[in-house]
Amino acid sequence: MSEIFGYVGALLIGLILGLTGGGGSVLTVPILVYVLLIDPVLATAYSLFIVGTTSAFGATQNYFKGLVDIKTGIIFAIPSFIAVFVTRRFILPRIPDTIVETATLLLTKDKFLMAFFAIVMLFAAYSMLKKPKLVLREITRKKYLLNLVIQNSIIGVIIGLVGAGGGFLIIPSLVLFAKLPMKKAVGTSLFIITINSLIGFLGDASNPSIDWDFLMIFTSISIIGIFIGIYLHRYINEKQLKIGFGYFVLAMATFILFKEFYFV
Repeated sequence: MSEIFGYVGALLIGLILGLTGGGGSVLTVPILVYVLLIDPVLATAYSLFIVGTTSAFGATQNYFKGLVDIKTGIIFAIPSFIAVFVTRRFILPRIPDTIVETATLLLTKDKFLMAFFAIVMLFAAYSMLKKPKLVLREITRKKYLLNLVIQNSIIGVIIGLVGAGGGFLIIPSLVLFAKLPMKKAVGTSLFIITINSLIGFLGDASNPSIDWDFLMIFTSISIIGIFIGIYLHRYINEKQLKIGFGYFVLAMATFILFKEFYFV
């Protein structure tokens, strides 16, 4: 039964990615960990492959509609995918299995990753629920490049740790710094997520624990979902969708924190 719910979740991941250009990826790790009972570290690796491959199909669809800015996408992706790969290849393996152990607190690597993931989800929910307020001010090219490198490197580290695509962080950056229209920012975001996630997954591709049969089935269902999402995008009120999904992500983040630190 849990496997059926997991595959339904895979369809939902793709659906949300197709509708919003981001957001769906934050569901991937919770579904893998809590529904399919996969180890959190392995789940973040799976998430990178699932989200990256699914986003590639979405980006291709948007490219043929003229909604992907390839040049801007590559510029934005370079600092983030370097940070993703370094995080997966060198930083994550060096996090100790037990981080803090006292009489009242046991913080393991798995708990840390899920708690950090929940915090990222809280920021994702906030970005979906807050009213857009972008101040497009003129900045020098030097400051623009510095901001771009710093912000996208941070995004890369976050993606590397939690396995989420980071669309909720990338889209505002594309609108604010690259001044792309929202629809083009969504399409370009999928392109960047594809690069970040799949390059990040290279750090885990040789892991013998990876169940490739399961991964391909789950990813295939998610790809079906993204095609459905892209098709439905024209019929659905995007603003209302983001608000509703934002509250759902907020509830999920709260559940993860509660489960990791209060459930025995």
